[in-house]
Amino acid sequence: MSVVAFLYLTSLPTRVLDPLLFEFPLVPLRGLKGVTLSSPILDIAILVSCLVVAATLFHPKVRTLRGWRATVTPLASIIGSGFLVVGPILDASFGYAAPVAMMALCGLAFLFGGAIRANIARIALTADNRSRPELFIERVSSWILIFAYVISVAYYLNLFGAFAVSLTDDGGSRFEARLVTTAVFFFIAVTGLIRGFDALEGLEKTSVSLKLAIIAGMMVGLVHFLADKVIADEVVINPPQAGGWTAVALVFGLLVTVQGFETSRYLGLEYTAETRIKSMKYAQFIASIIYVAYIGFLAFSFPANTIPLSETAIIYIFRVIAPILPALLIGAALLSQFSAAVADVVGAGGLLVEVTDGRVRPQIGYFLLGIVGLALTWSSSVFEIIGIASRAFALYYATQSAIAAIGDLQAGHRLQAGGFTLLAGLGLLIAATGTAVET
Repeated sequence: MSVVAFLYLTSLPTRVLDPLLFEFPLVPLRGLKGVTLSSPILDIAILVSCLVVAATLFHPKVRTLRGWRATVTPLASIIGSGFLVVGPILDASFGYAAPVAMMALCGLAFLFGGAIRANIARIALTADNRSRPELFIERVSSWILIFAYVISVAYYLNLFGAFAVSLTDDGGSRFEARLVTTAVFFFIAVTGLIRGFDALEGLEKTSVSLKLAIIAGMMVGLVHFLADKVIADEVVINPPQAGGWTAVALVFGLLVTVQGFETSRYLGLEYTAETRIKSMKYAQFIASIIYVAYIGFLAFSFPANTIPLSETAIIYIFRVIAPILPALLIGAALLSQFSAAVADVVGAGGLLVEVTDGRVRPQIGYFLLGIVGLALTWSSSVFEIIGIASRAFALYYATQSAIAAIGDLQAGHRLQAGGFTLLAGLGLLIAATGTAVET
């Protein structure tokens, strides 16, 4: 009797979810035969892993750890939107070499992070004694970051629209996704103009923990799926489709997917320079491990050209792995994209006030952000916006590297100054040559 009861209980999640998920709009998986849905036991394992991680992250002792709180902010930005799109892109373009491409992206981000960490340390020591060239480039850098934030908000909200319409019976169209994105742009702009973002900003803290918990569940599903492939001797080895300069330019165009570590620099009112430097390193290490493992599992699990490349391709991938995952994924995507957009809107508004010495109110920034965001929404695809955002952030990282070079040169550290100068040049190269994914 107890065995019968156990089997019934373990089938509950699938019994409840299957009527919904079997109707979930799914693009045909070309050439992928013999795929079976996961067992109820796997669904439960995924759900339990999500709950355990969420309970841990929401525990008061964890939430109040100062070091963890400082790490969570950049970590959430790094593995937020990028996690939703980078896997299918790298898998389609680089095949079995996708993990290497992901390591290159993470390494590139860590180098630029080094420049920002150097600036955090220098400002802490010489805040009142910085040279005119530093201050000038800093102001230029702030203007570039405002522009990058505007592009990133368009990126977040266009992903929001794409994932929102994926809930419809036919999976939605690009036109419908743009309508949703437009409505959310108006909502955020009006909210900022009339009431401010105090209530909405709380979403960021909640979404961080939920996002990490759901990523844990996704990783459990991926590990199980690949383990089955290994046991059945069906591991997939896809040849790379991109090579040479095309591959390099594509990696450059994906820089925004590992962007977000720079937020540590702007937490000076809450944390010391030492804490911010450590938090950025920890966030980048943790994000790199998650990203490379995720891409590694994915790259060897699906034959080439079986998953249509789109901004919501990850839904179809995880629908094959376990029927419980799409619902979790879409929920996390909607919450995290909206909260990330709000965070960047607030950041852009605050920076605008700072660089204009208070002459321009944040509300003006919200209005301009809405205009630019809507123009991008109706003129570009999500992948094109990703490419534009990557180039904008590369330009910002170039200016930050230049500031670090000037600081080291003044301190007599010529070798480090030379390294940061080369890094600034690399940032300019990425800004000039990074390309968007073609679908």
